This record gives sequence, structure tokens and C-alpha cells, in this order.
Amino acid sequence: MKKGILFDLDGTLWDSAEGVTRSWNVALERLGRPERMTLDSIHGLMGKTMDTIAMECFFGEPKEKALQVLDACVQEENEYLLAHGGILYEGLEETLKTLKALGYFLAIVSNCQEGYIEAFLAHHRLESYFDDTENFGHTGRGKGYNIRLVVDRNQLDEALYLGDTQGDYDAAREAGIPFLHAAYGFGTVPAGTPAIADIRELPFRAAKDM
Repeated sequence: MKKGILFDLDGTLWDSAEGVTRSWNVALERLGRPERMTLDSIHGLMGKTMDTIAMECFFGEPKEKALQVLDACVQEENEYLLAHGGILYEGLEETLKTLKALGYFLAIVSNCQEGYIEAFLAHHRLESYFDDTENFGHTGRGKGYNIRLVVDRNQLDEALYLGDTQGDYDAAREAGIPFLHAAYGFGTVPAGTPAIADIRELPFRAAKDM
């Protein structure tokens, strides 16, 4: 039986908010834009699709213009994170190593742009632990669709999605797979949802919940 664990990225595997904030402000200044981002505003955007982020951040602009500004921000972001990385949650690589040894198929599914997951993997040298990735920037579709896509194309018999926000919870339900809350992350989910307080709890909980 092929069992998979699918991960959200921000607030689940790492916290990149400081680097994202810095890189976006560099891009906005270069473009002559008045907006400036803060850690809180970036945290509030994480987990949302790129088109939603564009319209929230640059709501006074036509959608096409807002997406152009966002594209400049995320390209700067990708370059920054590839060079500098983010903050990995303590015990992450040890946990991934344990999960691979236990035979789990591992994948990342995020609402991010293309190049973002790749920057995370390359800077922190974690490529060998993950068997697949998918994102909004590649498919133009939301996380629920992309979770189901990864499950189906890899012929997973059982799968679990680990994420930290209500959007992640909703996406797992849409995809028809169990959800486990990364309660150490940025968001909240309905009371009583199965949860872990530390990424290092995942091998035990995965065996229990799948």
C-alpha cells in the first residue's frame, strides 16, 4: 500500500516571512510603488492564491496591473529566498529522514508561485526527501485541486495533508483526504481537528491517523 504525506509550506515546513517582506519592499521601491509590507501583512497573505493576493495588496489597480506588480515582487522573493533561505522549523530534516525511512511518499502542495518551492528545497538542500511538488503558479488552480492531482498522479492509496490554516483544512476536505493541523504555524482551524504542536510528532501521528 502506497502511503503519502503532503505538506503545505509556509507555517508548516518553514517561516519565510522576514525574507518575503524584505524582498517585496525592494521590488516595490524599485517600481516606485507607495505600498510597503510588514511581517504581519505577509503572514496574513500566506496560504492564499496568487490572484487573491494581488487584488488584496494592490486593490486600486486593474487585475492585470495588480498581477504585474505581484509578479515583480515574487520574482524578487524567489531570488532572495534561493540565496538566503528561511527559518526551518526545528527538527524538520530529522523528521523528513524518519518519514522516508518508514516508506512514506512525501510531497509539497502550496498556493505559491513557480520557483518558490524550488528555492526552499535548493537553499536548504532538501530535494532528496520529496517525491513531488505542485503549486498554484504551475496549474492556475487552488490547493484542493492540486492536492487531489498529486494523490491521483502518484497513485497513492492513502494520503494525509499537513497544514496550518483554515484554507489548508478546507483544501484537504475538498480533495477528500484527512487533514492534520500544524498547530505551531500561523493559522487556526476548527476546534477538535487532529493536530501536532511540533513537526517532530508527525511520524507517530501519521502512523496513528492513516
